[in-house]
Formats: sequence, structure tokens, C-alpha cells
Amino acid sequence: MKVLMINGSPHQRGCTYTALTEIAEALDKSGIDSEILWLGTEPIRGCISCGGCYTGPDRCVFDDVVNVALEKAESCDGFVFGSPVHYASASGVMTSFMDRFFYSGPGFYGKPGCVVVSCRRGGATAAFDQLNKYLTISGMPVVSSQYWNGVHGNTPDEVRRDLEGMQVMRTLGRNMAWLLKCIEAGRAAGIEYPEPEKRVATNFIR
Repeated sequence: MKVLMINGSPHQRGCTYTALTEIAEALDKSGIDSEILWLGTEPIRGCISCGGCYTGPDRCVFDDVVNVALEKAESCDGFVFGSPVHYASASGVMTSFMDRFFYSGPGFYGKPGCVVVSCRRGGATAAFDQLNKYLTISGMPVVSSQYWNGVHGNTPDEVRRDLEGMQVMRTLGRNMAWLLKCIEAGRAAGIEYPEPEKRVATNFIR
């Protein structure tokens, strides 16, 4: 089993990466592989609602790191999305990535996921709520920890000194591993994730 972890920070090995590596170590100790994909510093175009992804093989018409992530996602069983907090929200690059990743992908129904935020001081829970909405609209079991998934600090060293935050990350990794193993055991026993109904779209103006 493998977990794909997205680093939405402009700093490849900054505070968000520090949080993700703590989760990765916990996953590794539980026998779960993981990979951290850094989104980089190049601009990521936002979704323009062109509908091109509906006519292709679950890919976006803008061929960039979003499609790289979608290709990697095909062989992954769980997901962790990490972002720094910018103006009490996820980073701009992360927001554009999430819009296109979830909209143009094949869907992640039944695959566990969680989000992690990193902030200097405030705005963490607002960004945390923003990112969680992508998971809950997609039918993904949301993995939780012992507190909201965030770390505090302005440098990787400060994040490592956030002992509670790092403990939250380790607990998150262990909980992700546990849920993945439960799902695997359920499948072996003939228990599958509920089949989704055909989606009904109701407009409020008639």
C-alpha cells in the first residue's frame, strides 16, 4: 500500500515538508510506503471550466504537475495534502492544484485522505477547513488525529520544536496506516465500500 503526499509549499524542504516527513516516518513504521510530491515554484493555472477533462483519460488539458500527480494517484491507496497558510487559506498554488486535481481526476471515492496545514501563528483552522472540503465532497474517508492537523513555526527547526504538532503528525500517520489496513482486511472479507448512487444535481432556481 502507498500514500501520495502533496507538498503545496513554495519551499521544497520547509515547514510543510517537515510535517509531511513526520507522517511519512510513522507510515513507514507501520509498513506503508509513501511519496512526497512537491508542486514546485512554477505557476499552476487555475481551472477554467473548459470541460476538456471529460473527453480525455481523466487528465487536465493543461499538462503540468497536476497530471503528474493524477498519474501517480492511480497506484496510491491514500492521500495527504499539505499546505502553508497564506492569508488564512491554502497557498495559491495549492488551491489551483486542488481544484484541477479533484475536478479532472477519475475520482477518489473510498480512498482515505487527510490535510495538513503549517502556519507561523494564525489562520490554520480556516485553511484546514478549506482543504477538507475537497475530501468530503469526493466520498473520501477523512483520517483524523488527536487535534486539528497543523504545525506551528516559521522555520523547519521551529516546527520540530512544536512537540504537540509533531505528535499530531505521527498520530495522523498511524491512523492512516490503520485505516488502510482495515480497508484491505474488509475487502479480503468481502466487504466493499458502498457503491455510490447516480449523482442527482438540484438547482435552487427553477
